[in-house]
Amino acid sequence: MEHPQLVRPQHVAQWRPDRMGKATIFQSPRLLVGLNAFEPGQEHALHGHEGMDKMYYVIEGAGLFLLEDRDLPMEAGQMLVAPAGVPHGVRNTGSERLLVLLALAPAPPLAQGRTGGQRGLVQPCRASSGPGDRARG
Repeated sequence: MEHPQLVRPQHVAQWRPDRMGKATIFQSPRLLVGLNAFEPGQEHALHGHEGMDKMYYVIEGAGLFLLEDRDLPMEAGQMLVAPAGVPHGVRNTGSERLLVLLALAPAPPLAQGRTGGQRGLVQPCRASSGPGDRARG
């Protein structure tokens, strides 16, 4: 898919029963935009990125932002910035799904075997039948 393009994050999310799902919406050498999708109880363990800043924005659900010295409750509409080298993670402590938009700058190198400026399973925005309309699966 070529950018610029409208994207509805809920329709791009990749939900997995066994672990956090990941979807890359856009990647260039300067920026990676993606989604982390958590079923109840799933988490992305504490980790850091040398030389890359990371921003998380909670689209839906609730849980915890994990930091080295504390955990911060989070909910839809909130955002956290983890500067380069600062350990961070996410845990879904709620009973509903948790969907988090993320941006990494600069982007990590493109994965081996991938070409072009974008990657991931991104589809153009489609009409919604209402606020609860989203792909699950």
